[in-house]
Amino acid sequence: MRRAPSFRRRLFAGFLAASLIPTLACSAMMLQVFRLRMAGEAEREMAEYLAAASSALDTAFDAFAAAAARLQGSSIAARALAGDGAEDTLVNGELFGAAGEARSYAGFDLYDLQGCRRYSTRQSAAPARLPTDWGVLYNAPARGEPLRFAACGDVTDTGSPLLRGAARLTDAVGRETGYLLISVDYAGFRQLLEGKYGAQNDLVVLSPYWRPVYCVQPSLADVLAPRLRGRLLAGGGLNDPAEEFLYAAARHDKSGLYLVLRRPQVFTAETIRLLHTVSLGCAVVCVALSVCMGLALSRQMFRPIQRLRRGLGEVEHDNLDVSVPAGDQDELGELAARFNDMVEALRRNREALVENQRELNQAQIRMLQAQLNPHFLCNTLDTMKWISKINKVPQVAEMSANLADILRFCISPEEFAPLGREMEILERYIEIQRVRLSGAFAFRVDLPEALADCLIPKMILQPLVENAVLHGLEGVEGGQVEVTVREAAGVLRITVRDNGAGLPPEMAAGRYRSQGPAGKHLGLYNVNTILTKYYGDGCGLFLENGRSGGAAVTAVLPARREEEAPC
Repeated sequence: MRRAPSFRRRLFAGFLAASLIPTLACSAMMLQVFRLRMAGEAEREMAEYLAAASSALDTAFDAFAAAAARLQGSSIAARALAGDGAEDTLVNGELFGAAGEARSYAGFDLYDLQGCRRYSTRQSAAPARLPTDWGVLYNAPARGEPLRFAACGDVTDTGSPLLRGAARLTDAVGRETGYLLISVDYAGFRQLLEGKYGAQNDLVVLSPYWRPVYCVQPSLADVLAPRLRGRLLAGGGLNDPAEEFLYAAARHDKSGLYLVLRRPQVFTAETIRLLHTVSLGCAVVCVALSVCMGLALSRQMFRPIQRLRRGLGEVEHDNLDVSVPAGDQDELGELAARFNDMVEALRRNREALVENQRELNQAQIRMLQAQLNPHFLCNTLDTMKWISKINKVPQVAEMSANLADILRFCISPEEFAPLGREMEILERYIEIQRVRLSGAFAFRVDLPEALADCLIPKMILQPLVENAVLHGLEGVEGGQVEVTVREAAGVLRITVRDNGAGLPPEMAAGRYRSQGPAGKHLGLYNVNTILTKYYGDGCGLFLENGRSGGAAVTAVLPARREEEAPC
């Protein structure tokens, strides 16, 4: 595996880069300063020219809208287009008056509802007939809507209109009477935009789809428009540094047209070469100075880091008596002081760990010694059982055997037991109580076979049954204790029910609540604590009194089988 460069070398490289990058960036900025300044001036002038051209188009389109608005309310135009015999002189006067000065660069024509041209402001009039079911007349907006203009398909045809738009005309009651057609040809564009874009610039007018509409040099439009459109579709800007021209564009909001201005680049190749030479000389000087400074700084910073490195090596070899001189009161000095504190903390922690391990070993020894006593008791109970059988005392023998089984179950290492096994131990406890109480109560278990393998915490049923036998059946003749197991939606409910005197009202209130283990209900408290610790607050004991007497204690916990890991 290839070894990485040393920290000192990387530190030196970082210092070198930190000093060189700003210097070289400044050199590059100096290289571009004049170019950017001149280019910015050129862009400002181009923006002013575009604003002037846009203003000229605004004036023209305002005039077009005013002409359409005036003819909308003209009764003379309405009668003439409807064929009511209006005099041509009046109609032409109305049309010329509406067109105003705009007729010097645009043609205004009136068409009836059948698409026939009736009146015009130009000698070279528009087509005598236009379709009304498609084209410019079909797309004419209704009264109150803005005018929409369509560009021609061939910008080199200087004799045909380059831009045409129409408006629907109505009479006083809102009925359509005809159309107003407005046309702008190459000469009209030239007159409208003459002197607005500067002598050294070329102006191109493009449609909303960047198709050519007008160009000072018509032959240039078919070459320039596709090139600019391709740059925009490729995600770039209008300008290409490798090209000898600058471009600026502005959108005319009222028409949707785009005005594109072209002018020559500012800098020549000779000027750029001179700037490159000056910038390269500055870069060489800066590199030399940065190398010297980087070597000095890296050497100064590496010394305390080397001391820390040696200290870490000592710690790695388990030498916790190492100490690193703090040196100067700076960040590296603070790092050395914290390293010393860390080593001291590690030394204390190791001593504490050794002490904890010694205490753990002693606790394990005490636990193993404590397990000897229950085994001794079990063996003693087995001896008592056989002696009782020999001396023909069956009750003592039976109690000894049952108590031995219960003790063996209690000292087993498993924390959980199947319900079936728990019920067997519970039967052993009931047999002991029957001997003690002379069989004064009945005991029944209702455990479905499918639930016998469900795991529950060990020895949680014996305290519940003991509470029912000792407290619930006290002073009751014909006492009964029943254990019922049911499962629904993955929840196991184990109910211990008796027919005794019942629970006090403050306890028979649903979920078991207790402030501590004090009192005569220690078993209930312990079982509820075990369930909540293992399974969460949603599980535990629920207490209630039966309608016909007696008490019912229900343990609620998840239904888990032997193959499932308990919480």
